[in-house]
Amino acid sequence: MKRGFSMLTFGAACASAAAFAQTAPIPAAAPAASESARPAGPPTRIPSAIFATQPTLRGPKLSPDGLKLLASTTSGGRDGIAIFTLADGTYDSFAGPEKGEIAWYRWAGPGRILVSIASTVPYFDDEARLTRLLAYDLATKKMSFIGRKNQGLEGDDVLYVDPAGVYLLMQIQKTIYDWPSVYRVELATGAMQEIVKPMAPVWEWFADSGGTVRAGMAFRERVWSLVYRKSADEKFRTVGKARYDDDEASFDLLRFNRESDEGFVLSNKETGRFALYKYNYATRTRGELVFGDPRYDLSDVDLNDDGTGVEAIRYVDDQDRVVWFDPAMKAHQSQIDSALKGRQSRLVNRSTDGKKMLYWIGSASDPGYYYFYNIDDGVLRRVAYVNKDLRADQLSPTRAVEYQARDGLAITAYLTLPRGRPEKNLPLIILPHGGPYDVRDKLAFDAEVQFLANRGYVVFQPNFRGSGGYGKQFYEKGEGQIGRAMQDDLDDGMDWLAKQGLIDPKRVCIVGASYGGYAALWGATRNPERYRCAASFAGVSDFNRQLKYSLTYAISKRYRKDWRDTVRGGPGFDLATISPLQQVDRLRIPVLLAHGKEDRTVPYKQSSLYADALKRAGKDVEFRTYETEGHGFSDPANMQDWLDRLEAFLAKHNPA
Repeated sequence: MKRGFSMLTFGAACASAAAFAQTAPIPAAAPAASESARPAGPPTRIPSAIFATQPTLRGPKLSPDGLKLLASTTSGGRDGIAIFTLADGTYDSFAGPEKGEIAWYRWAGPGRILVSIASTVPYFDDEARLTRLLAYDLATKKMSFIGRKNQGLEGDDVLYVDPAGVYLLMQIQKTIYDWPSVYRVELATGAMQEIVKPMAPVWEWFADSGGTVRAGMAFRERVWSLVYRKSADEKFRTVGKARYDDDEASFDLLRFNRESDEGFVLSNKETGRFALYKYNYATRTRGELVFGDPRYDLSDVDLNDDGTGVEAIRYVDDQDRVVWFDPAMKAHQSQIDSALKGRQSRLVNRSTDGKKMLYWIGSASDPGYYYFYNIDDGVLRRVAYVNKDLRADQLSPTRAVEYQARDGLAITAYLTLPRGRPEKNLPLIILPHGGPYDVRDKLAFDAEVQFLANRGYVVFQPNFRGSGGYGKQFYEKGEGQIGRAMQDDLDDGMDWLAKQGLIDPKRVCIVGASYGGYAALWGATRNPERYRCAASFAGVSDFNRQLKYSLTYAISKRYRKDWRDTVRGGPGFDLATISPLQQVDRLRIPVLLAHGKEDRTVPYKQSSLYADALKRAGKDVEFRTYETEGHGFSDPANMQDWLDRLEAFLAKHNPA
């Protein structure tokens, strides 16, 4: 076993935590600096290398027994996985693939982990995204493939994992021409047994908390239907169907009581916002309301082991929220929050027995720390920092604002102002989020936001129509509005800021990644009079090509919408009319493009083809390829290079 880690000394962190743990039951981390306490005058210019520092742990997950941490790490510019033992700081690790990227990872019992690998493969006359599942045994240090030799593109659709890590259930297409089957896979041997055969046109299968496949969603051109059974001994039967535009069709997050027709479902029929209801799956009857928020959709629910009771409900307003139904957890959460003096606490996850927990504590202007909390001793122990060289008193505050779009729709946005400058006539960066559907910005730390603010720019992050969490009406306002009303919302936010006197409308650039990169490129193309420049990392330039590559791109599964209607807004709309690659001649302003060659979410061709077309047309374009990166940055040197290029590009075309 290796000891230590290049970005963190676990032994020192745990020893330090143990020392201060003796002084208070729940030691409070230093609170974020208040606005009045922040130093006056121009901010300290923080080197780009510090903003580019990768978090010590990315996506940490506590093991089921609460003794280890699983996380994504970077070594030599290459992503990998590390498993840390909390007691002594020792760790085990392995590198990710040379080609492709790690899509996700999770525990499968306390002694095994699952890792999904994504890659790009030839697919008929183009390319497609392919995923495959691997299992890593901590005791033997052996990695094994989980799946069939010949199977469809999606090879990581796990429905259930046995808490002990003995087996899992996953759905797989036997070939790309088949509907998915459900297999039980023995993790120690890889042996597979088909337990649910294909049922055309069922495309999504669902299991209960005991590992029984209980339901399937079938999709036809105009309607969806639900097949259901009470137990493994019964046959599936169709219990309901509806058109995609039927309000009753909009439900999400199926949860089942074991050996019972009763369960829970998130539905938005009554209020237009997803709330938790009791639900009878045999009669397809919605029961009493369990919990709902008057403005926001619920996003998740935690049930007890047999699925009969609710432990916690999760949603996002301007930050992550948890409503605890479990009295003990409610008391513990209240105790932690009272010690934080205004900073956010987010429960990352907890052990199976509920006694050991991993928290992130920080704010939008503080990268924060990860803390380990043990109910038995009531102590928060700091185990890892996100970025130790960024201090809250050097960074810029972010606040939520609201403005009206041109059609009267209320839009929430997040506004970060540069420190030490008068709040008027400032240069602006519009920074739209990725997705676009079911994704949103919130009050959370973002290194790129803080970097731009540190360089003197106002940063504006609008949750344009179609963004997640704001209810059915807000989602539907975004249907078919990519490049149209969704883009108007960005322009309207800019106009609102100008009316407030905060920004100079003649000094604006638009920057984004993924869908946000598309929005930047399309803003530059559609409204060159508004922007001085545009910068895109991993942006979409051709929507027809992107939707062919991945049918899950830009789909809202919550609303069971056909992807063509969701993106196009109907069968008659030509996506080429809103695709920058097909509208090259309209571009009038400078563009900065960057893309990772190993991107398996938005293919590298989306930028390379666009860059070639711009060069042929004599347009002002700078294009940077990152050979080893995927849909984001793993290597701090590459992240620093992007920030430096972005800073130079903005300084040239829109100086702060």
